[in-house]
Amino acid sequence: MYGGERKIESGGEILNMRREFKKKSRILLIDDNYEHLVGVRELLSLEGSFDVVNASTSAAIGINMIKKYQPDVVLMDMNMPEKDGLQAIQEIRNLDLPVKIIALSAYDDADLIFRAMKLGARGYVLKTMASAQLIYAIEEVLAGKIYLPSALSLRFFEYFQKTVKEENTIEENEENLLSYLTQREEEVLDLLTKGITYKGVSSKLFISETTVKTHVNNIFQKLQVNDRTQAVLYAINHGFMNKSKAKIASVR
Repeated sequence: MYGGERKIESGGEILNMRREFKKKSRILLIDDNYEHLVGVRELLSLEGSFDVVNASTSAAIGINMIKKYQPDVVLMDMNMPEKDGLQAIQEIRNLDLPVKIIALSAYDDADLIFRAMKLGARGYVLKTMASAQLIYAIEEVLAGKIYLPSALSLRFFEYFQKTVKEENTIEENEENLLSYLTQREEEVLDLLTKGITYKGVSSKLFISETTVKTHVNNIFQKLQVNDRTQAVLYAINHGFMNKSKAKIASVR
């Protein structure tokens, strides 16, 4: 019988034997703790579905190994002496390879977890956790999921919410800087965003160039910038152009 399937009769029972050849997932380890590295390598080697292609106690050497072996998953220690895990994750992501990264750490620091995941890690595992959890984490990440132990999930999302709130507050404060401009300063800034020279602004607003420069200096101080280019970029990035168009439309 062909097709990789054979029926064997034994003790009145029919055993359907099928050999399935499943491609092993390729794993690469980077950890400066040699004992931990060896332990994890031995653990994964016992798993029939994993193939540890190589391991390194150096982040730099490990990244070169990734280029060579192109593994499916990299277990990346966060606390490396010469180059920390966050830098390494960034460099691995810059390789633009379909490799998934799981961060390994002895610390349950919320900021470290957030930064690692933000840079591209697909999972975060504590070295103190049971070996079964590491294997489960690898399987979850290989399946296209994100893995965070339940003990860290709440802490991660609380930190995430706090960080987003702080970033929004900063953005709101930056946007408010435009509200400090007087109507005349807004008119001057509007003309500057259109590439008009100080002399041109003077002509259009019927004021002297000296007065224009005074307004410009006030704009720089209020927007906390040092030159015209920065002022224009700030205006564009914070919706000033849309605001000016809305004013013109309302006048018409």
